[in-house]
Amino acid sequence: MATVTPDASSEHELKVITDATCTFCGCVCDDIDLTVDGDHIIKAKRACVLGKAWFLNHTADDRPSCLIQGQAASVEAGIERAAELLVSARYPLIYGLSDTTSESQRTAVGIADWVGANIDTTSSVCHGPTGMALQGVGEVTASLGEVRNRGDMIIFWGANPAESHPRHFTRYSLTPKGMFLPNGRKDRTCVVVDVRKTKSANAADIFIPVKPRSDFEALWALRALANDVELDANQVLHDTGIELSVWQDLMTRMKAAKFGAIFFGMGLTMTRGKHANAEALLALARDMNKHTRFICKPNRGHGNVTGADNVMAWRTGYPFGVNLMRGYPRFNPGEYTASDILARQEADAAMIIAADPMANFSQPARDHLKSIPYIAFDPKETPTTRAAEVAFTVATYGINVPGTVYRMDDVPISLRPALECHHPSDLEILKGIEKQVQKLNMKNAIAQSKNESLRPARDEFGSSE
Repeated sequence: MATVTPDASSEHELKVITDATCTFCGCVCDDIDLTVDGDHIIKAKRACVLGKAWFLNHTADDRPSCLIQGQAASVEAGIERAAELLVSARYPLIYGLSDTTSESQRTAVGIADWVGANIDTTSSVCHGPTGMALQGVGEVTASLGEVRNRGDMIIFWGANPAESHPRHFTRYSLTPKGMFLPNGRKDRTCVVVDVRKTKSANAADIFIPVKPRSDFEALWALRALANDVELDANQVLHDTGIELSVWQDLMTRMKAAKFGAIFFGMGLTMTRGKHANAEALLALARDMNKHTRFICKPNRGHGNVTGADNVMAWRTGYPFGVNLMRGYPRFNPGEYTASDILARQEADAAMIIAADPMANFSQPARDHLKSIPYIAFDPKETPTTRAAEVAFTVATYGINVPGTVYRMDDVPISLRPALECHHPSDLEILKGIEKQVQKLNMKNAIAQSKNESLRPARDEFGSSE
């Protein structure tokens, strides 16, 4: 809902957008009140430090909405060129999708299906191992609202929300007063398990500095204790760097909790073990439900990376790294994930949506991406857009563009844009590309049919009549 408030000190009427949604991180806080003065956001009430930077520093990029080989062009021309690149490619790649709406993600999957592309999200370089673990172990889950109202034991493993998700503590997990936790922080026990003391550890009741690269062993030690298996104290100390008595005390507290929640980050998924670590943690949460209620959720980073996983899963059956070349989806991380495809020099065209692989992929992957024609979508100029064959400058989701995003607990939330933008949304452009791809496919099918009809008929012995 927007209200207009006059202000004598301003040349414009101030507009207030209530209950706007911040798409900077996976918390997707939807209680932000934005004050808009003309074409600038001047106040973001209740936003954290990262959210305020996201809103208050927003300005529409003054680049053309479309560049082809670095030269200004119409959006229509860019759509046609993008469709040509994708349709003519033998092994196209579509990558990104974590910082855009679920509507755009759905359209991108449709394009991948039409051109037989590999499609991958940024999950493959962050919580991809979590997606793999979920397929093998399953997930005991709950909404962040349930954690807020019921969670009396909160564990963060390999995550640092104090810096990455500043409102996670205050809005969802640690300090808010809940329906069954009237005293807020006083009713909760917070545990942080990490290889170093972070700002989150400073807010914890218990900090366990586990030995680097030993998360798997530590989690299996806890699983053993949850199932009343006796352990060798010297072996546990050697494997985890932590005394067995510390793990025993933690397990006693976990069993005594009424509602426990474990949040984990890339400190678990991007270290030795990867998906095996995530499987062990998810299995631990499952084991704990023999004693009490326990849930487990990943602390997702990008604003709609959870939406990317959801859309990919309900469109293809898999959360990331999907190959559609054969007309049906195939899933194989390491083979169909973007960084690997590029590093092996397999892709001959690409479409990058709301991601910047030129800034964070390996050097072999960056070198190959630079050598092939690709399309890039981004509200700002990045190393990826600078080297693109076709670069679209698009409106920013959540600030300029409405739509749907998924919070880290898989709850879909609607966006309330605050500002209009002269750039088109990526959804508009993707729909245009999909329509053009369908036309080109039809044209190619008709041409192929004509060529086949012109071939001389052959008898059963293979000779022409």
